[in-house]
Amino acid sequence: MNSKAARRKGPWKWALYGVVSIVAVILVYVAYQGIGIYNALNGFGKNDNSSRFKDVVDAAAEKPPEWEGRERVNILLLGADARGVEEGQVARSDSMLVASIDPVTKQAHLLSILRDTYADIPGYGKNRINTAITLGGPNLTMRAIGNLLDLDIQYYVYADFEGFKALVDAIGGVDYEVEKDMKYVDNADRNRYDIDLKKGYQRLDGDKALQYVRFRHDAMSDFTRTERQRKFMSAVAKKLQSTWNLVRMKTILDEVQPYIETNLRVSDMLKLGQLGLKVRVAGSAQVPPMDLLYEERSRLGAVLGIRDEDKLREYVREVLAINTTAPVPVNSADGGNDSSARGAAKNAGGGV
Repeated sequence: MNSKAARRKGPWKWALYGVVSIVAVILVYVAYQGIGIYNALNGFGKNDNSSRFKDVVDAAAEKPPEWEGRERVNILLLGADARGVEEGQVARSDSMLVASIDPVTKQAHLLSILRDTYADIPGYGKNRINTAITLGGPNLTMRAIGNLLDLDIQYYVYADFEGFKALVDAIGGVDYEVEKDMKYVDNADRNRYDIDLKKGYQRLDGDKALQYVRFRHDAMSDFTRTERQRKFMSAVAKKLQSTWNLVRMKTILDEVQPYIETNLRVSDMLKLGQLGLKVRVAGSAQVPPMDLLYEERSRLGAVLGIRDEDKLREYVREVLAINTTAPVPVNSADGGNDSSARGAAKNAGGGV
């Protein structure tokens, strides 16, 4: 009886050992991933000596407000063309997007800011909004854009061309519909950043994705480009939420970490990461909208003036109230075929 009982228990014993071994391997893997993810996230925050902004930081610029985790959080995404920039210099912001997330409704909105918008930069007077980063670093930029839009901007994330390419490659590219042929010859850097895309649905790797979001050589110039950027970043966000990329998160973070700089602490990133799994993009818009823009002549040349800043802030509040089931406001810049949008673009002229 004992030998029979032992034989009956044998298979179950080895099955139990197998399950325990698998669980142990999973726990080790999770611990490894957790430590690696923590270290990678921690590397995004550069110290004073390693920060690319160390020579332009304005000590008088106010620190951004703290995010408690319950109120709306606003993150400024800054992209820069750092080609030709000398050591100690900072390139102007080539693209500026605010990702505004409501943790209660789990909805996010993307607001792209036109880089030639003529606005007040605290302590420096009026200037193109994309110069704020060169005058006083990220804190001043967050303050200037926050004042313009009447938003508390708590965080920034900065990346150059190579950082954007690394992110798209790290997530395995993005399947995307390119709406038309795009071609432009850029003689800088031995034509490294030429644009040559064909119309149609295709997988965009980092290089092709950069070509897509940079292209501005059409009738509406930067107006259309910012719309492309918002739509593509929405596609990137969706791809990041895939199960495969969640499993590969440590690898993704390791690949993009050298190119990214941010004031997000690891604790903030983890809170946002948990939130990000549930968030959906509910709307996007260009700010200022077309009907509030006009071409203004300044000491800097042609810039984009704002007709009424109070109406601009009202517009931002309207956009942030939009959800995926609500109609888009009539004056939203996303309506690329709208006649009023075309008229405003024409009035804005070549200042973009």
